[in-house]
Amino acid sequence: MDLSYGAEYEQYRGEVAAFLKANWPLEGDEAGLSHAEQALVFRKRAIEAGFLARSIPKAYGGSEQPADALRGQIIREEFGKAHAPGDARGIGTMMLVPTLLDRGEEWQKQKWVGPTVLGETTWCQGYSEPGSGSDLASLKTRGELVGDGWVINGQKIWTSGAHRADYMFCLVRTEPEAQKHAGISYLLIDMKQPGIDVRPLKMMTGTSEFNEVFLNDVKTPKDWIVGKRGEGWLVSRTTLKHERNSIGDASATEALFKGLLDLARRSKRGGQPAIEDPAVRQRLGEIEGYMLSHKYSGYRQLSAQLKGENPGLIATMNKLNSTNIAHRIAKLALDLLGDDGMLDPQGQGALMGMAPKGAPGWLSQYMSSLGVAIAGGTANIQRNVIGERGLGLPRDMAVQRSK
Repeated sequence: MDLSYGAEYEQYRGEVAAFLKANWPLEGDEAGLSHAEQALVFRKRAIEAGFLARSIPKAYGGSEQPADALRGQIIREEFGKAHAPGDARGIGTMMLVPTLLDRGEEWQKQKWVGPTVLGETTWCQGYSEPGSGSDLASLKTRGELVGDGWVINGQKIWTSGAHRADYMFCLVRTEPEAQKHAGISYLLIDMKQPGIDVRPLKMMTGTSEFNEVFLNDVKTPKDWIVGKRGEGWLVSRTTLKHERNSIGDASATEALFKGLLDLARRSKRGGQPAIEDPAVRQRLGEIEGYMLSHKYSGYRQLSAQLKGENPGLIATMNKLNSTNIAHRIAKLALDLLGDDGMLDPQGQGALMGMAPKGAPGWLSQYMSSLGVAIAGGTANIQRNVIGERGLGLPRDMAVQRSK
C-alpha cells in the first residue's frame, strides 16, 4: 500500500502551509475581532486563494477549483494542523448547499450559497415530526398555495439549531391526495417571521441544541421551493446523502481517539498511569484497530475517487463505523474517569477528562454518541441497508412478518 502523495502534491502542501503561516492566526487589529468575525475574514482570503469552497462556482461565492481529491485532503490536513477555520460547518453547508447546487434555481444559488458557505447565513432542517421519525414520508405538516405564496401549518421536532437559524429547509405535504412519497415539497422558510414558535428541548447533557418548532400560518414565497412541486422526497434524498457522508468522516473519530490517549496517560490506576494497565491497553488497542480500519477505508475510497470509480458498498458503512467508534471511545473515557465521570457535563471543562480542544466533557460526549447513532439514519436502519441492499441478504424477518 503506497500512502505517499508524490512530489507534485507535497509541493502543493508547502503552498498551503505557507498561506496558513501568513494568514492564520490573524494579526494586528484583526486579532481583536470576535472568533466568528475572524473566521469570516480568513475564509474570504482562503476562498480567494483557492483553498476553501473548492467545488463551488465563483458565481456563487466559491473558489471553483478543478476536482482533485488529494489536494482537498492536503488542505484538510494542513488546516487541521494550524487549527485554522475550514469550510463553514453546519447543516446549511453540509446539506443545503450541495442540494441547491444539484437542484436549485439559479436565483436560489445566487441568493443563498455564498452567504451560507461563509457562515454568514445559518440554516436548520425541518424534517422530523412527532409522529414521523424513521417513517419520514408520513409527515403531516401541510403547505397550501394561496395566491403568490405558501401557507404552512404543522410541527417539526428535533430541529438542531432552530433557535439561532436564519432559515429552514423544510419538507411539507403540499399534495394531500397523492401517495405519501409523492405529495411532499421541499420549501425554504424565513425563520424570523410571525407564526414560528421555537421551543428548546433540554437534553440529558443539560444543553438545548434540539428544538420543537410550531408553524402557524407561516408564509413563504411561491418560488422558495427546491425542485418541482411534489418532488420534495427526491430532493431530500440528495440532502440526506450529504448528511450521512459528513457524519462518516474519519477525522472526527481520530481526533477523539487522540483525546482518549491523553486521558489514559494522565488518569491513574493502581498508582500508575492508566495506559500502563493491561486491560486498558487491550481496550485502547481494540479501539485503535477499528479507528485505523475506518481511516484506511477512507483512503481506499479516496483512491477509488481518484480513478473515477464508485466505492460501492464500503461508502455506506462510513456513518455506522464512525458512530460506533465514537461510542466505544466515550465509554472507555468514562470508565477511566470513574466517579468524576458522573459529574454535571456542563462542569467538566476543568476536568482532565476534557475531550479534544473545543469539545465537550466526556460525559457529554458519551451521551451525544447515543444521539448520533440516530441522527442521519438510525444505526439499525443503516445495518439493514448494508445487509439488504449491499450484501443481498433477505429482508429483516420482523419487517416481513408485519406485512
